[in-house]
Amino acid sequence: MIIDYGFPRAELYHPQRREGTQMGHYRHRAHGDPFLWPGLSDLTTHVDFTAMAEAGERGGLDVAGFAPQGAFLLGCGLLDCLSAVGPPESLAYLREASAVQKLTSPAEMGELFKVLALAKGERIAWPGFSLVNAAHRL
Repeated sequence: MIIDYGFPRAELYHPQRREGTQMGHYRHRAHGDPFLWPGLSDLTTHVDFTAMAEAGERGGLDVAGFAPQGAFLLGCGLLDCLSAVGPPESLAYLREASAVQKLTSPAEMGELFKVLALAKGERIAWPGFSLVNAAHRL
């Protein structure tokens, strides 16, 4: 299972990204200069999920599913876990609901992060792909 931010190849190499996807982060601020604050900035780039799927297939694995993180977590029963925290008006529930919002919202991590599952052998039912399985986009 691979969980990261990125895109299928057709989206990753879209003309609007001709500058690439590399970003630097320093003290919770994003920047585009890889030479700014060397050794202090965290440098990152988006994953090519098509390349990851192809590498898995070359290694004898099949794509079991591909989905945005939000849909995957909801399919796994995240809202059931949230409801088990306590009453919706409790502080614990509100704190956890805020975390769920961040993980699942399309405006937060829900669309930016993707989940790719590669499997070998017998097919299993992955509940995380019950709402969305976008493997055809790879």
